[in-house]
Amino acid sequence: MRSFMILLLICGSCVAQQSIDEFTQQQQPEKDNSVAKVKLTGTKVADVEYAMVGDHKLLLDLYLPKQPMGSPLVVWIHGGGWYQNNKSKIFVSWLSNYGITVASINYRLVDVARWPAQLHDCKGAVRWLRANSEKYGYNADRIVVAGASAGGHLAALMGTTGDVEELEGEVGGNREQSSRVQGVVDYYGATDFVLRSKTQPSRANKKGSVVYNLLGGGADQLVDIAKQASAKYHVTKDDPPFLVFHGEKDKTVLIDQSEAIDKAYREAGLTITFHRVSEGKHGGHVFYSSTNAKRLYAFVKMYTKVK
Repeated sequence: MRSFMILLLICGSCVAQQSIDEFTQQQQPEKDNSVAKVKLTGTKVADVEYAMVGDHKLLLDLYLPKQPMGSPLVVWIHGGGWYQNNKSKIFVSWLSNYGITVASINYRLVDVARWPAQLHDCKGAVRWLRANSEKYGYNADRIVVAGASAGGHLAALMGTTGDVEELEGEVGGNREQSSRVQGVVDYYGATDFVLRSKTQPSRANKKGSVVYNLLGGGADQLVDIAKQASAKYHVTKDDPPFLVFHGEKDKTVLIDQSEAIDKAYREAGLTITFHRVSEGKHGGHVFYSSTNAKRLYAFVKMYTKVK
């Protein structure tokens, strides 16, 4: 009996160890698309106001490493169909344990404002982060922006609209600062709403659908606005490197959305790495742990190096 109990304890210990991702030290979440728990060794600065639009406060959280001075900066944009969630839905805070500052930002959802307010907010956040880099110690010369789903859509646009004045906006001021980013990590985000209006009309054209609510109408009817809100149509030769992850079993945002930006980038001769996650659906721990987490870390380190 005693031997049996010892065996049970050993097996229980093995299971516990298996639930911790070795590289990120995240615990496997009970629900696959939930934020994994991880012990952070640095400091979290919560609810920092980066702008006020009317009576609407725009906030961000900073995840600072133990030694923030000169640390690289990653800006995280949460998902949620542009209508739900907030900056707490962050899957990459663990990067702060590797000496990287992470800023997770809120932006106006569609119940407050429609396109292009969301992109204006993201750009305003990046300008604010550059203007306040000395206060917090991170290096904002070279920034990588990352996001999931709706956040991936916005992250991709941050990469391809660096020279589009009409999409810059005035949110938060700091117009003397650049909103350009030096790298983009797009997790299963939409990049071509015109294509989506054909391959996923129920999500792009139907009244009340997520894209309809973002644009103020169906993508099949508002074609010019749909193109303006699609990263693919803004690709130019000076755009930054992309790292893209998309699940082959994703039924929420079809993988053709990542194929679209991959094709546009390759045709323009730009740098892009596209990882198809064979068992991946729309999100999940597999995107932010183990090998894929190492890919993210390597990308951030490569493109935040000060030249």
